[in-house]
Amino acid sequence: MQSTARTRVWDIPTRLFHWLLVLLLIVLFVTGKLGGNWLEWHRRAGFSVLGLIAFRMVWGFAGSYHARFTNFVRRPGLVREYAKGVMRGDSARYVGHNPLGAISVVAMLGVLFIQALLGLFSNDDLMLEGPYARLVSKAVSDQLTTLHKWNADLILILVGIHLAAIAFAYFYRKENLVIAMFTGEKMLPESESNSDAEKESERPAWLAWVIGACVATATYLLLNK
Repeated sequence: MQSTARTRVWDIPTRLFHWLLVLLLIVLFVTGKLGGNWLEWHRRAGFSVLGLIAFRMVWGFAGSYHARFTNFVRRPGLVREYAKGVMRGDSARYVGHNPLGAISVVAMLGVLFIQALLGLFSNDDLMLEGPYARLVSKAVSDQLTTLHKWNADLILILVGIHLAAIAFAYFYRKENLVIAMFTGEKMLPESESNSDAEKESERPAWLAWVIGACVATATYLLLNK
């Protein structure tokens, strides 16, 4: 029986981003359904998501090995081969995101970014509107509000696919991705744990704080112009 070893995969900024995003999506869904005065919290959560996405985009280039887009976004041909392997039951194992998981990450980031942008121009027809709603006509703002609602349904579909993929990994690959996103570690065969990531130390904490502070400041200035 092949021995396994704990392998560091996800750095702390990536994990914090993930769980803060989960929390904010729950807040957005609940407050969006409640409406009324809760929409003020909906707006605040939306602004926070915009800042989080901006941080993740920067961290996707400046972060640790498995957080960088260049180390998990694969070419279409490799995605097809991996999908075929999944269908055959002999797909390759990846320490970080697999090719299909990478598509899920990029799709979620893109859809959430679009959702946040649409929210900047949306209105509730009563007393609340996005900070840039007045830059467009009421008719255009109404159209963007409709797209904002439709895109929310798309987000729910992507979340459902994401949860299904986590369940598939747990029951089919015996990988507990939820625990891994809490601890940052995976239990992998020793033959698979000596990746390039282990040869590279995590980025210093101060770098994440600096990027986070810059992103938070830029987001504040953008939304309070």
